[in-house]
Amino acid sequence: MHVLVINCGSSSVKYVLLQSQTEAIVASGRVERVRELPGGFQEALQQVLASLGDAPVEAVGHRVVHGGERFTAPVRVTDEVVEGIQACVPLAPLHNPSNLAGIEAARAVWPDLPHVAVFDTAFHYHLPRRARTYALDAEVAASAGIRRYGFHGMSHAFVAHQAAAWLETPLADLRLIVCHLGNGASVCAVEAGHSVETSMGMTPLEGLVMGTRSGDIDPGVVLELVRRHGGDVEAVDALLNQRSGLLGLSGVSNDLRDIEERAAAGDERCRAAISVFAHRVRKYIGAYAAVMGGVDAVILTGGIGENGAAMRQRLLQRFEYLGLRFSEERNADARVSREARVADISARNSRVRALVIATDEEIMIAREAAKVAQGAQEIRSLRPIPVAVSARHVHVTEATFHKLFGPDAQLTERRPLSQPGQFAAEQVVTLVGPRRRLENVRILGPFRSKDQVEISRTDEFHLGVDAPVRLSGQTAGSAPITLEGPAGSVALTEGLICAWRHIHMTPEDAEAYGVHHNDEVEVAVSGHGRGLVFRDVVIRVDPSFKLEMHIDTDEANAADLPQHSEGALVGVEGAEGTLQRRRTPSVP
Repeated sequence: MHVLVINCGSSSVKYVLLQSQTEAIVASGRVERVRELPGGFQEALQQVLASLGDAPVEAVGHRVVHGGERFTAPVRVTDEVVEGIQACVPLAPLHNPSNLAGIEAARAVWPDLPHVAVFDTAFHYHLPRRARTYALDAEVAASAGIRRYGFHGMSHAFVAHQAAAWLETPLADLRLIVCHLGNGASVCAVEAGHSVETSMGMTPLEGLVMGTRSGDIDPGVVLELVRRHGGDVEAVDALLNQRSGLLGLSGVSNDLRDIEERAAAGDERCRAAISVFAHRVRKYIGAYAAVMGGVDAVILTGGIGENGAAMRQRLLQRFEYLGLRFSEERNADARVSREARVADISARNSRVRALVIATDEEIMIAREAAKVAQGAQEIRSLRPIPVAVSARHVHVTEATFHKLFGPDAQLTERRPLSQPGQFAAEQVVTLVGPRRRLENVRILGPFRSKDQVEISRTDEFHLGVDAPVRLSGQTAGSAPITLEGPAGSVALTEGLICAWRHIHMTPEDAEAYGVHHNDEVEVAVSGHGRGLVFRDVVIRVDPSFKLEMHIDTDEANAADLPQHSEGALVGVEGAEGTLQRRRTPSVP
């Protein structure tokens, strides 16, 4: 499918025509000073149409900056969708109006083609509550839609997948910090393929120092500026968005290249601008490593990240405490492009990789637009999936077991579990947290290669711990916990998790359902209680598995599910009512 990707800014239209399968560029260009054209955006898009000549266009993908809470995935554009994007204008007054103008003009120029809106905020839909919530009056925040949304989602997602391919490691097994550094800049913590923290918030103004935006600022400063401007909110808005950041600090430019040139000549304001910019990025990298309990790679992308060797060196020094060792030679030689997207600038003995990756938001838009326009595979009508409620439990190594129960103790089976070869043991332990204890937590057998404790959110609050949501086996950088047994105790430095909801299935089941290992699907669970649709359910495929979905006790209680409940794979219902399977984007 040939997809025309349109990115409408306030005064320009950028476009790229891509062949979705090969991702080859058929045509590209830019129309400037759109506001000065008599016909505005529609005239600009007529120019785009003329420039394409005989090149085929089969679908149109539109970048939309803000999707609010409603749009958490790409959607086919309808009149109703246009109204929904319009409702998000107060959240992105500098961007959504231009995005909408481009959509409406393009629908007039190509009325018979499918148009797909792809949202910058959608990748951050998974932000956990603690990361997306501002400490405001909850009712005020809810009524005004005030929360952290995040931006640059397509760029963060694209380079995260590129990094996984380069590292030859499934994205679900990685902890990444992505720094998109350009005139607009943001940092994103990507864990198990999802955004778990990001520097931009309700609007693109929060976070890093940017070309003309202030980034993080004390709210008291904003109030003082409003007072000094006689209550003129628009004037303060313009100051923070258009006359701050690198431009405000340096007094000369929002372009880092100009600022570095002046700094080299001795300009102290430009030197200060560089120092403040780098300090803010370094601060976020350290914070996000703490949020994820470690990091596997730090990625630099965007105009500054891809091309600013001097700034990269400034940013990545003195991270040896995280296991990241930087190579000055590799950094100086690093060149990335569409043909060679990734450059490793870390030292050879670095445990954490430092990667420069050329981003490509247009490819992400084209991929998503093609999937929506073509229609993903429909869910096949197959036998329902049994649902099992997983109570808190412990997996231990043989060495840990003997520390807890004595050198001569034997792990004995109490009853078999549904998954072949697994059993609930007779032995139980006590979990000791900073706040309280949980007694009689059962050990599951057989022995594992590493210790792992799975609890629910309710247990987490009871114990007074902060356990990350992880797939089974992903214990690196997770929370500590102490186990007590009759013969002794073991203080685990990591291993405590809240388990991600998942479905076990064999390769034959996966083929029948049309899914793959690490795909994420939606499952409608029904029973005698309230039926719910569980989103973000991870598919786990192994020949030894038996078909079964696992949720924890909190989720089962919320759904009022009885024993022996069943679920069915469902998808996101598109504009025309087609059930579509949601797939994690594949690594090219």
